[in-house]
Amino acid sequence: MNLYATLEEAIDMAREEYLAANPEVDEEDAVVNQFNLQKYVMQDGDIMWQAEFLTDDGDEGEILAVRSGEAAQAIFEGDFDEMELRNEWLPENTLHEWDEGEFQLEPPADSEEAEAAAEEWEDNNTDADNRA
Repeated sequence: MNLYATLEEAIDMAREEYLAANPEVDEEDAVVNQFNLQKYVMQDGDIMWQAEFLTDDGDEGEILAVRSGEAAQAIFEGDFDEMELRNEWLPENTLHEWDEGEFQLEPPADSEEAEAAAEEWEDNNTDADNRA
C-alpha cells in the first residue's frame, strides 16, 4: 500500500502504476474506466491518500470506487478539480490508523479527536443525561 501526502501526488502515482502494469498501452492511448480513492488519517494527524486506476468498471480494486467511465478517464488525463474531489469525499469513508499499518473507519478511542468529541458530548448534556 503506497500512501501519499497530497491527493495530486496519489493520482500521479496511480497513473504511473497503471501504465507500468499495462506496458502495452501508451499514456496517450490508455483508456481507464474506474478511478478509486481512499483517504487516511494517520496517528500523528497527517492526512494521506491512495488512488488507483482500473481498466474495467467492474474490476475489484483495493480501495473505494469514486468515478467511472468518462469521469475516471478525465482524472487519468489530469482534467479534474482537486477541491471538488476533496469536497465530495464522505468523512465516514475515511480510514483512521489505530496501530502502525492497521486502519479502521473509526478513530482510536484514545486519540485527541475522540477526546474532543467526548468532551463536546459532556458539555451538551445535563448531569442527568451523563449518568444514564
